[in-house]
Amino acid sequence: MNEQHKKKTSKFLSYVLRHHPEIIGLHLDENGWADVDELITKSTNDSQGFTFEELDEIVQTNDKKRFIFNEDKTRIRANQGHSIDINLALIPQQPPEFLYHGTAQRNIESILEKGIEKRNRQHVHLSQDIETATKVGMRHGKPIILTINTEKMFDDGIEFYLSENNVWLTDFVDIKYISQ
Repeated sequence: MNEQHKKKTSKFLSYVLRHHPEIIGLHLDENGWADVDELITKSTNDSQGFTFEELDEIVQTNDKKRFIFNEDKTRIRANQGHSIDINLALIPQQPPEFLYHGTAQRNIESILEKGIEKRNRQHVHLSQDIETATKVGMRHGKPIILTINTEKMFDDGIEFYLSENNVWLTDFVDIKYISQ
């Protein structure tokens, strides 16, 4: 699979599995799982087109580990980032002392006024390291990395979850926990 086709297919999978399964008539269960055969068939009908082998390659090689198969590879879902209402069955966990949030320069004023909101997603995404947060921030313009005092948030009763691909998730980050 060439890199251009892989990237295009990965973006399509993110769109369908995280935001709009209905565009191809795909059914997701309450936990966000889709039947692999149905996904391949309906994607082909939508002229996106990929084989199981290509799908497997995308799941295995995606640098952000956006997707996961069940044990027998008959079902697939996105690890996080959904704008649709699903239950990822995440278990609350204690985060490290600090996590990081990468964003674009143009978002700083709003964040420092309102905090970090999940907006149309189910959670705010936080990174374990500055390098990952920088990559996230670069997708949206000049990156700004914010340090989040997650130990204090946790001590204040705020829940955190760790996704399958090691992205920390929470509902909201108040400005009192943010430093630049």
